[in-house]
Amino acid sequence: MTTDTTTPEPAQAPEQRKAPAKRPPLAAADWLPSVRTTLAAIALALVIGAVLIAFSNEAVIKSLPYFFSYPWDFFREAGSAVGNSYWALLTGSVGSGHAIGITLVRSAPLICAGLGVTLAFRAGLFNIGAQGQLLLGALAAGYVGFTWHLPPGIHLLVALLAGVAGGALWGAIAGVLKARTGAHEVITTIMLNYLASALLIYCLGKNAFQRPGSDNTQSPPVFDSATFPTVGNLHLGVIVAFLAAGLVWWLLNRSTLGFEMRAVGANPDASRTAGMNVPAVYTTAMVIAGGLAGLAATMGILGHHDSLSPTMAGTIGFDAITVALLGRATPLGTVLAGLLFGALSVGGVAMQASAASTPKELTQVLQALIVLFVAAPALVQGMLRMKDTDSNKTVMAKGWGG
Repeated sequence: MTTDTTTPEPAQAPEQRKAPAKRPPLAAADWLPSVRTTLAAIALALVIGAVLIAFSNEAVIKSLPYFFSYPWDFFREAGSAVGNSYWALLTGSVGSGHAIGITLVRSAPLICAGLGVTLAFRAGLFNIGAQGQLLLGALAAGYVGFTWHLPPGIHLLVALLAGVAGGALWGAIAGVLKARTGAHEVITTIMLNYLASALLIYCLGKNAFQRPGSDNTQSPPVFDSATFPTVGNLHLGVIVAFLAAGLVWWLLNRSTLGFEMRAVGANPDASRTAGMNVPAVYTTAMVIAGGLAGLAATMGILGHHDSLSPTMAGTIGFDAITVALLGRATPLGTVLAGLLFGALSVGGVAMQASAASTPKELTQVLQALIVLFVAAPALVQGMLRMKDTDSNKTVMAKGWGG
Protein backbone atom coordinates (compact mmCIF):
# COMPACT_ATOMS: atom_id res chain seq x y z
CA MET A 1 0.00 0.00 0.00
CA THR A 2 1.48 3.30 -1.10
CA THR A 3 1.07 6.60 0.55
CA ASP A 4 0.57 9.80 -1.45
CA THR A 5 3.25 12.19 -0.24
CA THR A 6 2.44 14.98 -2.70
CA THR A 7 2.16 18.26 -0.89
CA PRO A 8 -1.05 20.07 -1.84
CA GLU A 9 -0.62 23.55 -3.27
CA PRO A 10 -1.61 26.31 -0.87
CA ALA A 11 -4.98 27.83 -1.57
CA GLN A 12 -4.87 31.31 -3.04
CA ALA A 13 -6.10 34.17 -0.95
CA PRO A 14 -9.50 35.54 -1.97
CA GLU A 15 -7.97 38.90 -2.87
CA GLN A 16 -5.49 37.12 -5.17
CA ARG A 17 -8.20 35.18 -6.98
CA LYS A 18 -10.34 38.27 -7.50
CA ALA A 19 -7.57 40.62 -8.59
CA PRO A 20 -8.54 42.09 -11.96
CA ALA A 21 -6.28 41.47 -14.90
CA LYS A 22 -4.11 44.38 -15.85
CA ARG A 23 -4.84 46.15 -19.10
CA PRO A 24 -2.23 44.97 -21.64
CA PRO A 25 -0.04 47.74 -22.99
CA LEU A 26 -0.75 48.95 -26.49
CA ALA A 27 1.77 47.25 -28.76
CA ALA A 28 3.21 48.87 -31.84
CA ALA A 29 1.78 46.01 -33.89
CA ASP A 30 -1.71 47.25 -33.04
CA TRP A 31 -1.34 50.68 -34.59
CA LEU A 32 1.69 50.52 -36.89
CA PRO A 33 -0.13 48.83 -39.83
CA SER A 34 -2.83 51.50 -39.76
CA VAL A 35 -0.24 54.29 -39.68
CA ARG A 36 1.68 52.68 -42.53
CA THR A 37 -1.42 52.41 -44.69
CA THR A 38 -2.44 56.01 -43.94
CA LEU A 39 1.02 57.34 -44.84
CA ALA A 40 0.98 55.26 -48.01
CA ALA A 41 -2.42 56.72 -48.92
CA ILE A 42 -1.11 60.27 -48.45
CA ALA A 43 2.00 59.51 -50.50
CA LEU A 44 -0.11 58.00 -53.27
CA ALA A 45 -2.34 61.06 -53.30
CA LEU A 46 0.71 63.33 -53.56
CA VAL A 47 2.04 61.32 -56.51
CA ILE A 48 -1.24 61.63 -58.39
CA GLY A 49 -1.41 65.29 -57.41
CA ALA A 50 2.07 65.79 -58.88
CA VAL A 51 0.84 64.49 -62.22
CA LEU A 52 -2.13 66.86 -62.13
CA ILE A 53 0.12 69.80 -61.19
CA ALA A 54 2.50 69.03 -64.04
CA PHE A 55 -0.22 68.88 -66.67
CA SER A 56 -1.90 72.04 -65.36
CA ASN A 57 1.30 74.06 -65.87
CA GLU A 58 1.41 76.19 -69.01
CA ALA A 59 5.12 75.60 -69.68
CA VAL A 60 4.66 71.83 -69.45
CA ILE A 61 1.74 71.92 -71.89
CA LYS A 62 3.80 73.96 -74.38
CA SER A 63 6.55 71.34 -74.30
CA LEU A 64 4.24 68.48 -75.26
CA PRO A 65 4.16 69.07 -79.07
CA TYR A 66 7.91 68.42 -79.38
CA PHE A 67 8.14 65.85 -76.56
CA PHE A 68 9.70 63.12 -78.71
CA SER A 69 12.29 65.52 -80.14
CA TYR A 70 13.35 67.16 -76.86
CA PRO A 71 11.87 65.09 -73.98
CA TRP A 72 14.09 66.73 -71.40
CA ASP A 73 12.22 70.02 -71.77
CA PHE A 74 9.05 68.29 -70.63
CA PHE A 75 10.66 66.61 -67.65
CA ARG A 76 12.50 69.78 -66.63
CA GLU A 77 9.37 71.90 -66.73
CA ALA A 78 7.29 69.22 -65.01
CA GLY A 79 9.87 68.77 -62.26
CA SER A 80 10.11 72.51 -61.77
CA ALA A 81 6.32 72.89 -61.54
CA VAL A 82 5.88 70.03 -59.08
CA GLY A 83 8.91 71.03 -57.00
CA ASN A 84 7.91 74.70 -56.77
CA SER A 85 4.30 73.80 -55.91
CA TYR A 86 5.06 71.30 -53.17
CA TRP A 87 7.85 73.47 -51.75
CA ALA A 88 5.42 76.39 -51.58
CA LEU A 89 2.86 74.09 -49.94
CA LEU A 90 5.40 73.03 -47.31
CA THR A 91 6.91 76.43 -46.56
CA GLY A 92 3.55 78.20 -46.73
CA SER A 93 2.08 75.93 -44.05
CA VAL A 94 4.97 75.05 -41.71
CA GLY A 95 7.96 76.93 -43.11
CA SER A 96 8.06 79.59 -40.40
CA GLY A 97 6.65 80.41 -36.99
CA HIS A 98 4.11 82.73 -38.59
CA ALA A 99 3.01 80.02 -41.05
CA ILE A 100 2.70 77.42 -38.28
CA GLY A 101 0.54 79.83 -36.29
CA ILE A 102 -1.80 80.36 -39.23
CA THR A 103 -2.00 76.59 -39.79
CA LEU A 104 -2.87 75.92 -36.14
CA VAL A 105 -5.54 78.62 -36.13
CA ARG A 106 -7.02 77.25 -39.35
CA SER A 107 -6.93 73.69 -37.97
CA ALA A 108 -8.58 74.43 -34.60
CA PRO A 109 -12.22 74.60 -35.82
CA LEU A 110 -11.67 71.55 -38.03
CA ILE A 111 -10.41 69.60 -35.02
CA CYS A 112 -13.35 70.59 -32.80
CA ALA A 113 -16.01 69.92 -35.42
CA GLY A 114 -14.26 66.71 -36.45
CA LEU A 115 -14.29 65.52 -32.84
CA GLY A 116 -18.07 66.00 -32.81
CA VAL A 117 -18.45 63.80 -35.89
CA THR A 118 -15.97 61.27 -34.46
CA LEU A 119 -17.82 60.94 -31.16
CA ALA A 120 -21.12 60.41 -32.96
CA PHE A 121 -19.47 57.78 -35.19
CA ARG A 122 -18.36 55.82 -32.14
CA ALA A 123 -21.92 55.86 -30.80
CA GLY A 124 -23.26 54.48 -34.08
CA LEU A 125 -24.55 57.79 -35.40
CA PHE A 126 -23.70 59.46 -38.70
CA ASN A 127 -23.72 63.11 -37.70
CA ILE A 128 -23.56 65.17 -40.88
CA GLY A 129 -25.21 68.11 -39.13
CA ALA A 130 -22.02 69.70 -37.80
CA GLN A 131 -22.55 72.62 -40.19
CA GLY A 132 -25.91 73.51 -38.69
CA GLN A 133 -24.69 72.96 -35.15
CA LEU A 134 -21.74 75.23 -35.90
CA LEU A 135 -24.04 77.97 -37.22
CA LEU A 136 -26.21 77.87 -34.10
CA GLY A 137 -23.12 77.96 -31.91
CA ALA A 138 -21.84 80.99 -33.80
CA LEU A 139 -25.22 82.66 -33.54
CA ALA A 140 -25.32 82.22 -29.75
CA ALA A 141 -21.66 83.10 -29.12
CA GLY A 142 -21.80 86.09 -31.45
CA TYR A 143 -24.95 87.52 -29.83
CA VAL A 144 -23.41 87.28 -26.37
CA GLY A 145 -20.14 88.66 -27.72
CA PHE A 146 -21.46 91.86 -29.32
CA THR A 147 -24.53 92.51 -27.12
CA TRP A 148 -23.65 91.75 -23.52
CA HIS A 149 -21.31 93.95 -21.49
CA LEU A 150 -19.29 91.87 -19.04
CA PRO A 151 -15.79 92.06 -17.57
CA PRO A 152 -12.96 90.59 -19.67
CA GLY A 153 -12.43 86.93 -19.01
CA ILE A 154 -15.96 86.43 -17.74
CA HIS A 155 -17.33 87.76 -21.03
CA LEU A 156 -15.15 85.32 -22.99
CA LEU A 157 -16.18 82.38 -20.80
CA VAL A 158 -19.89 83.20 -21.09
CA ALA A 159 -19.65 83.64 -24.86
CA LEU A 160 -17.73 80.37 -25.15
CA LEU A 161 -20.35 78.50 -23.11
CA ALA A 162 -23.11 80.11 -25.17
CA GLY A 163 -21.52 78.80 -28.36
CA VAL A 164 -21.21 75.29 -26.93
CA ALA A 165 -24.81 75.42 -25.66
CA GLY A 166 -26.13 76.59 -29.04
CA GLY A 167 -24.48 73.72 -30.86
CA ALA A 168 -25.52 71.23 -28.18
CA LEU A 169 -29.14 72.37 -28.43
CA TRP A 170 -29.15 71.86 -32.20
CA GLY A 171 -27.56 68.44 -31.83
CA ALA A 172 -30.05 67.50 -29.13
CA ILE A 173 -32.94 67.94 -31.57
CA ALA A 174 -31.57 65.24 -33.85
CA GLY A 175 -30.69 63.05 -30.86
CA VAL A 176 -34.16 63.24 -29.35
CA LEU A 177 -35.79 62.53 -32.71
CA LYS A 178 -33.55 59.50 -33.12
CA ALA A 179 -34.19 58.25 -29.60
CA ARG A 180 -37.94 58.86 -29.40
CA THR A 181 -39.19 58.32 -32.94
CA GLY A 182 -36.40 56.39 -34.65
CA ALA A 183 -35.95 59.15 -37.24
CA HIS A 184 -32.67 58.57 -39.08
CA GLU A 185 -30.01 61.06 -38.02
CA VAL A 186 -28.80 61.50 -41.60
CA ILE A 187 -32.16 62.90 -42.69
CA THR A 188 -32.77 65.03 -39.61
CA THR A 189 -29.29 66.55 -39.54
CA ILE A 190 -29.45 67.41 -43.25
CA MET A 191 -32.75 69.21 -42.71
CA LEU A 192 -31.43 70.93 -39.60
CA ASN A 193 -28.48 72.24 -41.61
CA TYR A 194 -30.85 74.04 -43.97
CA LEU A 195 -32.96 75.24 -41.07
CA ALA A 196 -29.91 76.63 -39.25
CA SER A 197 -28.80 78.52 -42.35
CA ALA A 198 -32.27 80.01 -42.79
CA LEU A 199 -32.45 80.92 -39.10
CA LEU A 200 -29.10 82.73 -39.31
CA ILE A 201 -30.26 84.79 -42.31
CA TYR A 202 -33.54 85.58 -40.54
CA CYS A 203 -31.75 86.79 -37.41
CA LEU A 204 -29.34 88.94 -39.43
CA GLY A 205 -32.34 90.79 -40.81
CA LYS A 206 -33.43 91.86 -37.33
CA ASN A 207 -32.25 94.98 -35.52
CA ALA A 208 -30.78 92.96 -32.65
CA PHE A 209 -28.25 91.37 -35.02
CA GLN A 210 -27.91 94.12 -37.64
CA ARG A 211 -24.76 96.22 -37.81
CA PRO A 212 -25.68 99.89 -37.17
CA GLY A 213 -25.66 102.03 -40.30
CA SER A 214 -25.42 99.08 -42.67
CA ASP A 215 -27.97 97.32 -44.84
CA ASN A 216 -25.80 94.23 -45.31
CA THR A 217 -26.65 90.94 -43.64
CA GLN A 218 -23.81 91.32 -41.19
CA SER A 219 -23.68 91.72 -37.43
CA PRO A 220 -21.38 93.96 -35.39
CA PRO A 221 -18.02 92.43 -34.43
CA VAL A 222 -17.74 90.94 -30.95
CA PHE A 223 -16.32 93.12 -28.20
CA ASP A 224 -12.66 92.82 -27.30
CA SER A 225 -13.62 91.53 -23.86
CA ALA A 226 -15.18 88.43 -25.49
CA THR A 227 -12.26 87.46 -27.74
CA PHE A 228 -9.56 84.88 -27.14
CA PRO A 229 -6.22 86.26 -25.91
CA THR A 230 -3.60 86.16 -28.63
CA VAL A 231 0.14 85.59 -28.72
CA GLY A 232 1.50 86.67 -32.07
CA ASN A 233 -0.92 85.24 -34.60
CA LEU A 234 -2.06 82.44 -32.25
CA HIS A 235 -5.12 82.68 -30.03
CA LEU A 236 -6.15 80.70 -26.96
CA GLY A 237 -8.76 78.80 -28.95
CA VAL A 238 -6.03 76.56 -30.38
CA ILE A 239 -5.21 75.31 -26.87
CA VAL A 240 -8.92 74.85 -26.16
CA ALA A 241 -9.20 72.66 -29.27
CA PHE A 242 -6.39 70.38 -28.09
CA LEU A 243 -7.90 70.21 -24.60
CA ALA A 244 -11.21 69.22 -26.17
CA ALA A 245 -9.45 66.39 -28.01
CA GLY A 246 -7.98 65.14 -24.74
CA LEU A 247 -11.39 65.31 -23.08
CA VAL A 248 -13.02 63.34 -25.90
CA TRP A 249 -10.27 60.70 -25.65
CA TRP A 250 -10.86 60.37 -21.91
CA LEU A 251 -14.61 60.25 -22.40
CA LEU A 252 -14.47 57.47 -24.99
CA ASN A 253 -11.73 55.35 -23.41
CA ARG A 254 -11.84 55.95 -19.67
CA SER A 255 -15.44 56.75 -18.71
CA THR A 256 -18.55 54.65 -18.23
CA LEU A 257 -20.49 56.85 -20.64
CA GLY A 258 -17.81 56.36 -23.27
CA PHE A 259 -17.97 52.59 -22.82
CA GLU A 260 -21.74 52.71 -23.31
CA MET A 261 -21.32 54.83 -26.45
CA ARG A 262 -18.84 52.39 -27.94
CA ALA A 263 -21.00 49.42 -26.97
CA VAL A 264 -24.13 50.94 -28.49
CA GLY A 265 -22.20 51.90 -31.60
CA ALA A 266 -20.96 48.33 -32.00
CA ASN A 267 -24.27 46.56 -31.29
CA PRO A 268 -27.30 48.47 -29.96
CA ASP A 269 -29.39 45.30 -29.55
CA ALA A 270 -26.80 43.59 -27.37
CA SER A 271 -26.34 46.79 -25.40
CA ARG A 272 -30.06 47.02 -24.78
CA THR A 273 -30.08 43.40 -23.60
CA ALA A 274 -27.22 44.22 -21.23
CA GLY A 275 -29.36 46.91 -19.60
CA MET A 276 -28.05 50.02 -21.30
CA ASN A 277 -30.43 52.86 -22.08
CA VAL A 278 -29.82 53.09 -25.84
CA PRO A 279 -32.10 56.11 -26.49
CA ALA A 280 -30.35 58.06 -23.71
CA VAL A 281 -26.96 57.20 -25.19
CA TYR A 282 -28.08 58.42 -28.63
CA THR A 283 -29.36 61.69 -27.19
CA THR A 284 -26.29 62.28 -25.05
CA ALA A 285 -23.94 61.55 -27.92
CA MET A 286 -25.66 64.05 -30.20
CA VAL A 287 -25.72 66.69 -27.46
CA ILE A 288 -21.96 66.37 -26.91
CA ALA A 289 -21.29 66.20 -30.67
CA GLY A 290 -23.31 69.36 -31.19
CA GLY A 291 -21.49 71.08 -28.34
CA LEU A 292 -18.14 70.29 -29.96
CA ALA A 293 -19.37 71.75 -33.26
CA GLY A 294 -20.52 74.83 -31.37
CA LEU A 295 -17.07 75.05 -29.82
CA ALA A 296 -15.64 75.03 -33.36
CA ALA A 297 -17.77 78.09 -34.14
CA THR A 298 -16.17 80.06 -31.31
CA MET A 299 -12.73 79.60 -32.91
CA GLY A 300 -13.76 82.06 -35.60
CA ILE A 301 -16.30 84.37 -34.01
CA LEU A 302 -14.27 84.83 -30.81
CA GLY A 303 -10.84 84.29 -32.29
CA HIS A 304 -10.75 86.77 -35.16
CA HIS A 305 -13.26 89.45 -34.13
CA ASP A 306 -15.49 87.96 -36.80
CA SER A 307 -19.00 89.14 -37.55
CA LEU A 308 -21.99 86.94 -38.17
CA SER A 309 -22.72 86.59 -41.88
CA PRO A 310 -24.38 83.95 -44.09
CA THR A 311 -20.98 82.71 -45.31
CA MET A 312 -18.99 82.96 -42.08
CA ALA A 313 -18.86 79.19 -41.47
CA GLY A 314 -17.64 78.31 -44.94
CA THR A 315 -17.57 74.52 -45.30
CA ILE A 316 -16.05 73.71 -41.91
CA GLY A 317 -18.99 71.56 -40.82
CA PHE A 318 -18.83 69.46 -43.98
CA ASP A 319 -15.02 69.28 -43.92
CA ALA A 320 -15.35 67.89 -40.40
CA ILE A 321 -16.86 64.71 -41.86
CA THR A 322 -13.79 64.10 -44.01
CA VAL A 323 -11.51 64.98 -41.07
CA ALA A 324 -13.24 62.38 -38.88
CA LEU A 325 -13.10 59.82 -41.68
CA LEU A 326 -9.42 60.49 -42.32
CA GLY A 327 -8.76 60.18 -38.58
CA ARG A 328 -10.52 56.78 -38.52
CA ALA A 329 -12.96 58.07 -35.89
CA THR A 330 -10.33 58.35 -33.16
CA PRO A 331 -9.50 61.54 -31.21
CA LEU A 332 -5.78 61.42 -32.02
CA GLY A 333 -6.43 60.64 -35.67
CA THR A 334 -8.93 63.49 -35.86
CA VAL A 335 -6.38 65.95 -34.46
CA LEU A 336 -3.76 64.84 -36.97
CA ALA A 337 -6.25 64.95 -39.84
CA GLY A 338 -7.38 68.43 -38.81
CA LEU A 339 -3.77 69.61 -38.77
CA LEU A 340 -3.22 68.10 -42.22
CA PHE A 341 -6.29 69.75 -43.69
CA GLY A 342 -5.36 73.05 -42.07
CA ALA A 343 -1.88 72.82 -43.58
CA LEU A 344 -3.30 72.01 -47.01
CA SER A 345 -5.70 74.93 -46.76
CA VAL A 346 -2.98 77.42 -45.80
CA GLY A 347 -0.39 75.96 -48.15
CA GLY A 348 -2.83 76.04 -51.05
CA VAL A 349 -2.75 79.82 -51.03
CA ALA A 350 1.06 79.71 -51.13
CA MET A 351 0.93 77.25 -54.04
CA GLN A 352 -1.19 79.67 -56.00
CA ALA A 353 1.30 82.47 -55.37
CA SER A 354 4.34 80.33 -56.20
CA ALA A 355 6.37 80.48 -59.40
CA ALA A 356 4.34 77.57 -60.78
CA SER A 357 1.07 79.49 -60.26
CA THR A 358 -0.68 76.25 -59.26
CA PRO A 359 -4.48 76.60 -59.05
CA LYS A 360 -5.64 76.59 -55.42
CA GLU A 361 -8.36 74.11 -56.37
CA LEU A 362 -5.69 71.44 -56.74
CA THR A 363 -5.29 71.41 -52.94
CA GLN A 364 -8.94 70.41 -52.73
CA VAL A 365 -8.20 67.62 -55.22
CA LEU A 366 -5.34 66.50 -52.95
CA GLN A 367 -7.68 66.46 -49.95
CA ALA A 368 -10.23 64.41 -51.89
CA LEU A 369 -7.58 61.92 -53.04
CA ILE A 370 -6.21 61.51 -49.52
CA VAL A 371 -9.68 60.84 -48.10
CA LEU A 372 -10.47 58.46 -50.97
CA PHE A 373 -7.37 56.35 -50.40
CA VAL A 374 -7.60 56.42 -46.61
CA ALA A 375 -11.25 55.37 -46.77
CA ALA A 376 -10.33 52.46 -49.07
CA PRO A 377 -7.29 50.78 -47.44
CA ALA A 378 -7.79 47.65 -49.55
CA LEU A 379 -7.28 49.75 -52.68
CA VAL A 380 -4.01 51.19 -51.35
CA GLN A 381 -2.79 47.77 -50.21
CA GLY A 382 -3.61 46.30 -53.61
CA MET A 383 -1.88 49.09 -55.55
CA LEU A 384 1.24 49.02 -53.38
CA ARG A 385 1.27 45.24 -52.72
CA MET A 386 0.94 45.75 -48.99
CA LYS A 387 0.00 43.04 -46.51
CA ASP A 388 -3.64 43.12 -45.46
CA THR A 389 -4.38 43.70 -41.76
CA ASP A 390 -7.63 43.85 -39.81
CA SER A 391 -6.51 47.03 -38.03
CA ASN A 392 -6.91 49.08 -41.20
CA LYS A 393 -10.65 48.85 -41.30
CA THR A 394 -12.39 52.19 -41.49
CA VAL A 395 -14.76 53.00 -38.65
CA MET A 396 -18.22 53.88 -39.88
CA ALA A 397 -21.43 54.54 -38.05
CA LYS A 398 -23.58 51.46 -37.56
CA GLY A 399 -26.66 53.57 -38.10
CA TRP A 400 -25.75 54.25 -41.72
CA GLY A 401 -27.91 52.04 -43.87
CA GLY A 402 -29.05 50.06 -40.85
